[in-house]
Amino acid sequence: MKWSAKAIKHKGENRIAVYFEKNADLIERIKKIDGARWSQTHTAWHIPDTEENRVRFKITPLSHTIPSEEAQVQIEKFKQWMRSKRYSENTISTYSDALKSFLIFYREKAISEITNEDVIVFNNEYILKNKLSASYQNQIVNAIKLFFVTILKTKIDVDKIHRPKRAKVLPNVLSKEEVKAILEAHSNLKHKTMLSIIYSCGLRRSELLNLKPTDIDSKRGIVIIRQSKGKKDRITPLSSKILILLRAYYEEYRPSTWLFEGQRKNNKYSDRSLEEVLKKSIKLAGINKPVTLHWLRHSYATHLLESGTDLRYIQKLLGHNSSKTTEIYTHVSTKNIQQIKSPFDDL
Repeated sequence: MKWSAKAIKHKGENRIAVYFEKNADLIERIKKIDGARWSQTHTAWHIPDTEENRVRFKITPLSHTIPSEEAQVQIEKFKQWMRSKRYSENTISTYSDALKSFLIFYREKAISEITNEDVIVFNNEYILKNKLSASYQNQIVNAIKLFFVTILKTKIDVDKIHRPKRAKVLPNVLSKEEVKAILEAHSNLKHKTMLSIIYSCGLRRSELLNLKPTDIDSKRGIVIIRQSKGKKDRITPLSSKILILLRAYYEEYRPSTWLFEGQRKNNKYSDRSLEEVLKKSIKLAGINKPVTLHWLRHSYATHLLESGTDLRYIQKLLGHNSSKTTEIYTHVSTKNIQQIKSPFDDL
């Protein structure tokens, strides 16, 4: 079984991302490593960045991963430039880490001397050689392009840096019966409400955790998602069944600052705790699939499409910039496929 690993920065923490094709045995093995977690952002399992784990996954020792002094200065300038443009901290971290990998590779070379040919060599000798994903390569390209646009006297021709051809991967979708089993598995009202809102509104994990009590507009029957991906506000319909669930939840927990708070009042519910809530639900529901929170969002979109909702409305509900992003759900919808009669039936 082929796998690859690389050091990453995830939510301000040094981690090691491990990439491999979906395999139940490998998933079970990596789960046994202390601190192993799944990241939807990186689409990979990730573990603590320790010397032991670096040796285990054949990653360069920490002492060899420091960029040159010039690169450190330029990376910091790059971060400041992105902050001045109000990029999200997550994007700043992703881009600066991607650029750091590139500049470490050319540690002995002046940045002003780096050329397009160097980018091609990096792709072949680092990305492909280490079997890193096309998605990570795309992050590197984004970072390089953005960085060199802001640097003078460079030999890089930004417009000639090509992007990798992306693999067409279909989103993972659950049946309505599976979703129902997951949502009804928990007896804990808060846990059930959180998972139910993610599915009923098609929310990203961060969008759920950033909700405030005032974002639930029961009179208009909508949920307001503020400053989500791309710094955009949007609204989604509020199911009458969810409203009943929310009222029961509010009566019991009385949230203050955030709609879903942790054990301490006014503290936002944590990402990791939410992942554990889903993990427990999957186990209780008896579903033997590596379900993530994003699967609920994918399932919401696909079930809307199968019920006849126009793709343009689904695009707005999900907050997609491009209709092409939403169109992928047409490839997993079974509505029309089920109407096709197999020639095997006529044999």
